[in-house]
Amino acid sequence: MAREPPLPSHRARRLMKLGRLVGGLAGGMIREGANNLLSGRPLHPRELLLTPGNARRVADRLSEMRGAAMKVGQLLSMEAGDYLPPELTQILSSLRENAHSMPLGQVALVMQNAWGRGWEEEFERFSFTPLAAASIGQVHEALTKEGQHLAIKIQYPGVRQSIDSDVDNVSTLFNLLRLVPKDFDLSPLLEEAKRQLHLEADYCVEAQQLNAYRRLLADSPEFVMPEVVAERTTQEVLCMTYLEGMPIEQLASASAEVRNLVATQLAELVLRELFEWGLVQTDSNFGNFRYQAEQERIGLLDFGATRAYSRGFIERLRRLMRAARAGDLQQIENHAGDLGYLRADEAQVYRHGLSQMINTVAEPFRHQGPYDFAASDLSQRVADIAIDLRVQQRYLHLPPTDVLFLHRKIAGTYLLCARLRAQVDVSGLVERYLESPTRLPEGSTT
Repeated sequence: MAREPPLPSHRARRLMKLGRLVGGLAGGMIREGANNLLSGRPLHPRELLLTPGNARRVADRLSEMRGAAMKVGQLLSMEAGDYLPPELTQILSSLRENAHSMPLGQVALVMQNAWGRGWEEEFERFSFTPLAAASIGQVHEALTKEGQHLAIKIQYPGVRQSIDSDVDNVSTLFNLLRLVPKDFDLSPLLEEAKRQLHLEADYCVEAQQLNAYRRLLADSPEFVMPEVVAERTTQEVLCMTYLEGMPIEQLASASAEVRNLVATQLAELVLRELFEWGLVQTDSNFGNFRYQAEQERIGLLDFGATRAYSRGFIERLRRLMRAARAGDLQQIENHAGDLGYLRADEAQVYRHGLSQMINTVAEPFRHQGPYDFAASDLSQRVADIAIDLRVQQRYLHLPPTDVLFLHRKIAGTYLLCARLRAQVDVSGLVERYLESPTRLPEGSTT
């Protein structure tokens, strides 16, 4: 994990970093253009801008800034990757695994601001080397003098105050450098990114979401979650009990029985989140799961990206899933329009292509018996259809953000099932939830 200078916490300093990035990109274009001229190759401005060197400059600068600047790049990559030019997707996707950690002095200052002077005296051990570093904060392991084993998520300073300006600055950067096609409207996703980031940057909200999941899964011994230590939790510091367990992807070498069971439990959890609770943890990053082999249970982590779905949305989704399970392209097209995938003025060739893509994604719903995710080329076929749609109508337009966040959950679950080389009876699981009425808790919106 790279060590970097302290996170720039003032808006002016963060804007200066983006300004230096623009200068660096321009210099890269000049150098590449000169090389092309000397070698007799033609000059294409877009190719000069999106060189590998410039791609690294964009990703490195956003990663160095962390906070919303990095997070919005991650969101665009995960939520809109299939809808953006491949060069931009490549730049943004590198941010998923490229987070820099705070230096020791900055960690100590954040802890002092949250818990006061002398906070370290209450600990037998506090590891200043983070277990993980992400866009908004990083996690540290600690042991109190009373023997309580803790995981402490610490937010980078200035993150909450810089969200709106960071998102606006990154949007301006992408438009200035023409990284996004002029007829492609990212504004709904960017506005939603601001809203989501403000929630994720309030660790008191995440603590509430974690507690809600603990209540909802109280009758499910196959899952375990950390407990919030409320007296040590603030908006910038989330204190939890430490959750033991191996990284979930290590189960790829376990027996088929274990792999299939774990994948089935996680797939059904997605359905319960949607159709029983209307509350979905939308980030299926592998790092958010642990496995406790001795207890045979799955540990769930990180509830900052939890999203509530209304009864009306879930009923529309249920109708689309039923149509996809039946393989009825016409009904898929009708219900896709209800969820915002299609606009009234969409060309018929595009409407048919999108319906075919949804139908392909739903292949595991139709397969009778266990679906072999490892042997399937499903993701490649979906990508091929998306490329064809780009050719036919230049670029796909973005569906509503509720749909995009759900894409991340489903795609991440498919990918995890493939990584575990699992066979899951998806059809059998889905049938139970598609044929029964929505059972959301009291007080859910419509």
